[in-house]
Amino acid sequence: MTDRRDFLKGSLVAASALVVGSVKIAGAEVAPYTNIVYTAANPGKWDKKVGSHLPSISVEGNKVTLFTKHGMAEKHFIVRHTLVLADGTVVGAETFTGTSAEAKSSYELPAGYKGVIYATSFCNLHDFWVNEYTV
Repeated sequence: MTDRRDFLKGSLVAASALVVGSVKIAGAEVAPYTNIVYTAANPGKWDKKVGSHLPSISVEGNKVTLFTKHGMAEKHFIVRHTLVLADGTVVGAETFTGTSAEAKSSYELPAGYKGVIYATSFCNLHDFWVNEYTV
C-alpha cells in the first residue's frame, strides 16, 4: 500500500504545481493540465461527471469545508481530498475508502490568509478534479 500512497502524494504535488503554474500564450490563459486534471470548465471526457466529482468549497471564517457529492461504494469512491494554497502549500488532506459515509473534509486556513485556494478530489474511476475559490 505504500507505493499507492507515494503515487497519490506525488500526483498531488505535480498537479498542484500545474494548477499554480498556468501558461500565458498570445494574451490568453491556457492551463497546461488540460485533460490531465479536470475542472468545471474543462471536464474532458467526463463532462457528465462534473456535479458528482468536482469538490464544492465552503468557507466560514478561516474554516474551509470540501464536499464531493459522490456515492461511496467499494468499487467506486472518492479516494482523497486535498486543500492547497495558491503558492502550492498543502493545507491538509483526507483519504477516504469505499466504506466512508461521504467525501467531506474540513481544514483551517493560516491566520489572515487571503487569495486563491484549490480543492482537489480524486475518484478511483474518474480521475483528478480541481476547483478553486478566492478567499
